[in-house]
Amino acid sequence: MPEGPSIFILKELITPNFKGRKIVKAFGNASIDLNQLTGKKITDIRCWGKQLLIYTNESIIRVHFLMFGSYSIDENNKPARSLRLALEFSRHTIYFYTCSVKLLPRDGDQTYDWEADVMSVVWNPAKARKKLKNVPNAIVCDVLLDQQIFSGVGNIIKNEVLYRIKLHPESLIKHIPSSKISALIKEARNYSFDFLKWKKEFTLRKHWLAHTKKTCLRCNMPFIKKYCGKTKRRTFYCIACQVRYS
Repeated sequence: MPEGPSIFILKELITPNFKGRKIVKAFGNASIDLNQLTGKKITDIRCWGKQLLIYTNESIIRVHFLMFGSYSIDENNKPARSLRLALEFSRHTIYFYTCSVKLLPRDGDQTYDWEADVMSVVWNPAKARKKLKNVPNAIVCDVLLDQQIFSGVGNIIKNEVLYRIKLHPESLIKHIPSSKISALIKEARNYSFDFLKWKKEFTLRKHWLAHTKKTCLRCNMPFIKKYCGKTKRRTFYCIACQVRYS
């Protein structure tokens, strides 16, 4: 699943070539009225967590990459059945595959909590802490993936953050010490920017300390691999150094 930093990179990549340009043609198998996009000018491109938002004067094209979404530029390199949307411009075309595409009203972005996006300039750690207090019986591996609390955090970031701060993924929020909650909130943002840097360098995997790993570098103990919590996402952790608060 693409995580927030990957969508941030996509936004940076396509903004220079597409912002301010008119859509010559829109096609694909998305369940939207593609005809209404023809001739529309792209006025802005933003991202919220794992969602890409492409603005016109009349609407917002929302692309959610879900579990297996992807994109390509100027080369349609996937089977036709997976092409949800292509936006053709005078010089370039962008293709979106195996994703969810919706048209939102022009003011549809008002439904987003921009302060929940861990990579946003308006990220609000105090609000994240307040939201955590409202889910005392949740376990931390679930809340890290809650996009209303940590928009943009995905499974890789989850595993790496919990390993960094030595916190067991099945710890109950209400039992986690305040100092550890502070570390959780801080590192969710910090690691997202590390992810961004390493992704741009094509070195992300080299920096993984927990995700997909078999042995803890701190303890030299075997990692546990488990599908934890309500999300049932792959979780890698060390029972020796990652403290469980339950």
